[in-house]
Amino acid sequence: MASTKVSDYVLQRLREWDVDHVFAYAGDGINGLLAAWGRADNRPKFVQARHEEMAAFQAVGYAKFSGKVGVCAATSGPGAIHLLNGLYDAKLDHVPVVALVGQTDRSAMGGSYQQEVDLASLFKDVASDFCETAMVPEQLPNLIDRALRTAYAKRTVTAIILPGDVQELDYSPPTHAFKMVPSSLGLGRYAPVPADEDLQRAADVLNSGERVAVLIGQGARGAREEVERLADVLGAGVAKALLGKDALPDDLPFVTGSIGLLGTRPSYELMQECDTLLMIGSSFPYTQFMPELDQARAVQIDIDPHMIGLRYPNEVNLVGDARETLRRLLPRLHRKEDRAWREKIEKNVARWWEVMQRRAAVSADPVNPEYVVHALDGKLPDDVILSADSGSAANWYARHLRLRGRMRGSLSGTLATMGPGVPYAIGAKFAHPDRPAIALVGDGAMQMNGMMELVTAAKYYREWSDPRLIVAVLNNGDLNQVTWEMRAMSGAPQFEESQAIPDLPYADIAQRIGLDGVRVEKPKQVEAAWDRALAADRPFVIDFRTDPAVPPIPPHASLDQIEAAATAILKGDSDRGSMVKQGLKAKVQEMLPGSRHRDDRPGAGRHDSAEENK
Repeated sequence: MASTKVSDYVLQRLREWDVDHVFAYAGDGINGLLAAWGRADNRPKFVQARHEEMAAFQAVGYAKFSGKVGVCAATSGPGAIHLLNGLYDAKLDHVPVVALVGQTDRSAMGGSYQQEVDLASLFKDVASDFCETAMVPEQLPNLIDRALRTAYAKRTVTAIILPGDVQELDYSPPTHAFKMVPSSLGLGRYAPVPADEDLQRAADVLNSGERVAVLIGQGARGAREEVERLADVLGAGVAKALLGKDALPDDLPFVTGSIGLLGTRPSYELMQECDTLLMIGSSFPYTQFMPELDQARAVQIDIDPHMIGLRYPNEVNLVGDARETLRRLLPRLHRKEDRAWREKIEKNVARWWEVMQRRAAVSADPVNPEYVVHALDGKLPDDVILSADSGSAANWYARHLRLRGRMRGSLSGTLATMGPGVPYAIGAKFAHPDRPAIALVGDGAMQMNGMMELVTAAKYYREWSDPRLIVAVLNNGDLNQVTWEMRAMSGAPQFEESQAIPDLPYADIAQRIGLDGVRVEKPKQVEAAWDRALAADRPFVIDFRTDPAVPPIPPHASLDQIEAAATAILKGDSDRGSMVKQGLKAKVQEMLPGSRHRDDRPGAGRHDSAEENK
């Protein structure tokens, strides 16, 4: 009988932890693992990305949409380096991911050997909670167990470095001896809750408020029923951080939608006019979108004591699981009989969706990107999984799509990196092969990362019970989000050498590799394209030729930003004529009778481009 190698045992232990997929790319630094995969009949399944960064993004998408740990693997040196961006995306969005990384043989370490990189130093920040190197077989299973347990418990990134020669050693378990460290499987379920006296203090604050605003993030996803009950009792409106977009349905009349740069006017006004703020499972960082610091009494609920109380001078900080904390808090709350605040919120929300419909109907050359996404809203399958890339696509995802029921959605919230849209969707398909996935990406992100991952989709889609993976490319020939940031924040015109990108036939490329697709160049083609993609029997790319001059005007646009954009026009922006026309047409939709216009506080719109949302 053949001996069990360390590499065999690594895969065995992953299976015992119920790891079904490892997103990876081959290299000689993990040759031992690759051979073990062959001996293990490809269990857990080796999912071959086109690049290690994409493997990491796929692991993040898998983890976000499955609730399980995502695992990725890469070779030593360059492969390990390529993982980093995707791993930082996981770390900053609090997603459990484990990286298995090859290393040169122990005999060569420290010898400036080929592809030798100091991996412990390289990963010490992104995997700061656990990053260890296996030097002898007896360190297993402890390294595997601690890496997975830590990733789950702290919702973070961990890493195990496996020298090539160690992978090939015969496995021998730790013994009952001095300086041996045995281990065990599993992570017990637990739900921390605050002390009773803290719960009562929080209830006193919330009961005393007359205009309560609630801000939820991804940490509230498991407490949907409790949040709805709380909002009803307190007569509150609920705004959502972008990573919490799917935590509460958008078709509830008191849900004001996203908050922040990409947010809605109802969310902005909710924060400007409330006298009490309750944050649940969110670390939304932009204080300028919250109430004035002396305006509202605030309570926060978060499971992580290190992440609580960071964004606002809260009166009460409740450390605990959102669902269990709310279950204990709700009996202490008094129903607010005066519903005027709630009625105002619902009126503002209804008005906002009318504005969105009118903005989507604004004509553009050739197609309005807001119309592209707004047209999808009513066609979303009940069980769809959505991903959005960073850039202007995130604006339209945040504002025009109403997630409801079982629908899920996510993006790179805190790192706001380009490129995860397509690999997130692929990770989602491995997590839920029976559900359709849709990725909204800009042409910049598509050219950076998305195109080659179409090859990954072509390789695997026949294994999915529902083969639908739709990639919608907003093709405007411009790195549009940065262009608008230059105009609004720097008062600078478009610098074409940095912003203009080539036009590529994305749908044709998809067809050449065995997928399907269509190019859309007229508004009347938009709905038919969505219908065709949603009925497809394979992954489908829609190449939407959209107008770069449609501005992502924030709902609270300050006079400073408007003036800066005007300055860019005067300096000779190549797109200035169309930009002015589109900007005025879009803004006027908010100024029509029935809307509420206000001059916002100076500087209220100045902020970074990253739209973090826990």
